[in-house]
Amino acid sequence: MVVNGAEVGPVEVDEYTSMLDFLQEYLNLTGTKLGCGIGVCRSCTIVVEGQDGALQPIRSCINNVGRFHGTKVTTIEGQAERNSDGELLELSPVQQAFLRNYSFQCGWCTAGFVNGATALIDRLRREPVSANDVEQVIEEALGDHICRCTGYVRYFRAVREVIESTPGLLKEVE
Repeated sequence: MVVNGAEVGPVEVDEYTSMLDFLQEYLNLTGTKLGCGIGVCRSCTIVVEGQDGALQPIRSCINNVGRFHGTKVTTIEGQAERNSDGELLELSPVQQAFLRNYSFQCGWCTAGFVNGATALIDRLRREPVSANDVEQVIEEALGDHICRCTGYVRYFRAVREVIESTPGLLKEVE
């Protein structure tokens, strides 16, 4: 598989190893967090590129690493642009909006929200929505993510900002 742009493997792991454990224990990518461990809270959300190139938010705590064989995976560590030495060049638009809107408190769920929002932005590039439907689309995409610190308003505001400021995500008014 490819994780954050780098080929990984082959790596011998137990067939029951969750993708979350693989990321943290084998690749030392600790930004993806374990929240509930049963796929409900979505703190562990990563982004997987489908066969058609579309980005899908996938919960890493309930999916075994074998499911990701041959796929392209992005974690929170892979969202920002870095140079060949690994130095940060630029945050992704979603990360920048989260910072501008202070869209985090303790930060435990933030990686899941960023990855979920990234997949949403990708979907809207393919299927723009009406400006009147933005709130509903954000709710459908991120409403199941759980934030124990009640940071939803700021998360949703940041995502709305990205949608409204990115050309091509909203349908043209006819």
